[in-house]
Amino acid sequence: MTTSRNAAAAHPFRGVFPAITTPFNADGSVDHGFLREHARWMMAAGCDGMIPLGSLGETNTLEMDEKMAVLETLVDALDGKPVIPGIASLSTAGGVRLAQAARDVGCGGLMALPPYVYTSDWREMKAHMAALVTATELPVILYNNPGAYRTDFLAPQIAELAGEHANLRGVKESSGDVRRVTALRAALPESVDILVGLDDAIVEGVAAGATGWIAGLINAYPAESVRLFELARDGRAVEAAELYRWFLPLLRLDVVNKFVQLIKFVQEETGHGSARVRAPRLELTDAEKAEVRELLKTASGRVPAGVGA
Repeated sequence: MTTSRNAAAAHPFRGVFPAITTPFNADGSVDHGFLREHARWMMAAGCDGMIPLGSLGETNTLEMDEKMAVLETLVDALDGKPVIPGIASLSTAGGVRLAQAARDVGCGGLMALPPYVYTSDWREMKAHMAALVTATELPVILYNNPGAYRTDFLAPQIAELAGEHANLRGVKESSGDVRRVTALRAALPESVDILVGLDDAIVEGVAAGATGWIAGLINAYPAESVRLFELARDGRAVEAAELYRWFLPLLRLDVVNKFVQLIKFVQEETGHGSARVRAPRLELTDAEKAEVRELLKTASGRVPAGVGA
């Protein structure tokens, strides 16, 4: 038990962390009852913590009081396991306020994003990220997703931040270039964990040195996701390849523009949630739903032996 605790303290961001979706009631309010149940279901499958208020969690459609209510529900539901919310804001001051509020309700870490809308040079982006990292004493994941946020944090820049701020303890790498994982591992101290941020790069990312996964399709397939990560981590290449081939058509739903709608629809189709989203997102068209149902039908027809075991 003590050894396990020490390992978690030394590497708080190793393992599998769902980017949990935000469920909505028919009236558009957050469904806290399902949120609690859904988080506990994924944790029971072997997850290591929960990442709410991310892109998949539709955080930019939530008001501040809704964000705090989501965090309070999850902190209570996880009963000591880490809740690691996305910290995203139009302003640096807003991000700092959210980070400190998350700490105050018991979150175990933070995932810091560059500011929405505004992008600039390294001097300004470093100042923003440093403010979020130093807003609390909690361990922080830096989220690099240049495709979504138009700010690209390079390995030497992240190493510079990590050298100045000891509580920068993880990087969620979502550039889509697995060579970035190799570059980060070479540039960063061992105290900083690298997490794969795109579902369809998990096996390659682990092979390149990543030790964590912030996953999306896990919202519908937690046991399968944990199993895939463990096989890749443990070097069981043949078994990992078999499971990956089966899973990839679904995992690729995580890396397209409508990934929120697609993953929530898969949740609904598999009996683990609702497809409801908040505007400006709209639910999928009938044609889009038919395509996803065909993927699910094909997947259900060729489940590999031991999947989810």
